Amino acid sequence: MDKTLLKGLQVLEHVAASPRPVRSAHVANELGLMKSNAHRVLKTLEHAGYLVQDPETKEFSSGLKLWEMGAQIVDRLDLRKSASVLLHDLAQETGEAVHLSVLDRSEVIYIDKIDSPQPVGAYTRTGGRAPAYCVATGKALLSALPEEELAPVLTGLEAFSKHTITDPEALRDELRLTRERGYSVNRGEWRDSVWGLAAVVRDARNEPVAAVGVSGPEFRISSPEREEELGAAVRRYAQLISRALGNRSVA
Repeated sequence: MDKTLLKGLQVLEHVAASPRPVRSAHVANELGLMKSNAHRVLKTLEHAGYLVQDPETKEFSSGLKLWEMGAQIVDRLDLRKSASVLLHDLAQETGEAVHLSVLDRSEVIYIDKIDSPQPVGAYTRTGGRAPAYCVATGKALLSALPEEELAPVLTGLEAFSKHTITDPEALRDELRLTRERGYSVNRGEWRDSVWGLAAVVRDARNEPVAAVGVSGPEFRISSPEREEELGAAVRRYAQLISRALGNRSVA
């Protein structure tokens, strides 16, 4: 156990729960810390953006970074709630595993999933991560990024399978195609023989907030007819989830 980290979290939680700004002496007394240790932890949290200190009173209070983190978590919970029934409908319609993912820098996080009823399926877990450029939900989300946010993701692309796209210009072409047809395709780029398709979910402000996708073994998905069928399905369900989030601009 990292006692220093634990102490920092205790201090952070104490300040966040306090109805008014606090001094380091108060924190030290309440948590049983030496005043110098409490002050050092508070200043470290201030430097990281989690706390702010009034220059006149020297009191500490919660910073906007805490609010931003909490807002992101709430947004994700609302997103899962809004999408839940539709994810089950998509899984029933396609017979494949279904994922709901959000973008975290150069990775996607799976915030919800429905397993395939088929005996052979694609394995992922809720809370798991994957390189965004290798999976369908990630490629869908990357296709919605402006160039200034996309460019850092396209540097040092690592190969995870023989099908991984590691050339930045080739990946840009793939993302351009994704925007044109409305869905992305992963052809075994993260895990050999596991394919997937996904489309972007947009919130009430028409901002890309997630991607919904299906995945399964290559032998069930790779035919042109099946790819077109699943592509149309994820695009349609991404629109339905977007509407559930209050988006009125989707077709």
